[in-house]
Amino acid sequence: MIAQTLTLAEDAAAGGPPPTLPMPTPDCSEEDRPIHEALARGDGRAAIAAMARVHGAALGRLCFVLLRSQAEADEMVQEALLTAYDAMATYRAEGSPRAWVFGIARRLCAKRLEVRTRQARRRDLARDEAPKDGPDTLVEGAHDAQILRDALAELRPTEREAVLLRYVSDLSFREVGAACGIEEAAARQRVGRAVARLRERLHDSQPKGR
Repeated sequence: MIAQTLTLAEDAAAGGPPPTLPMPTPDCSEEDRPIHEALARGDGRAAIAAMARVHGAALGRLCFVLLRSQAEADEMVQEALLTAYDAMATYRAEGSPRAWVFGIARRLCAKRLEVRTRQARRRDLARDEAPKDGPDTLVEGAHDAQILRDALAELRPTEREAVLLRYVSDLSFREVGAACGIEEAAARQRVGRAVARLRERLHDSQPKGR
């Protein structure tokens, strides 16, 4: 997948050299430094290669959690990297490359989910569908992972995205804020609310009398 992304990036660059961007800030992490340095040299191919190598796996996990489809997750990772390549001129090193590309991936996944929702609504117009996975279908031996997925599904979309960015993708609160377009303090509050809701939901899901 990374090789295909690099090939597409090279094709996109055929019309001219990529822009020269700022050097890394003093607080730049070691893992992001090769990305910053490649951007500063105007080497878009090296930048996207480093971004794919350093953050590709975490991007894949985020996209899979949001989309629940490995094929779509792989597609979104490649699209996020290509979008980052095309948007390099807008990056000014004010946030980390990690937060920047994760924000791109999150927005792309949100658009894909919107399309999926519209398609599902059209299908529902043609047929009645019985509710699935209702509370009465949960059995005593349900796995904690399924309960957690159900609890995540009940969160507000903004809260779910924030908590996934923080704990699945391992972003700092500052990076979560950058990815979500909010201040760090607001990101902390959003994640805190999400965690509180999850704890309440998980507590309610525990078998009674045990």
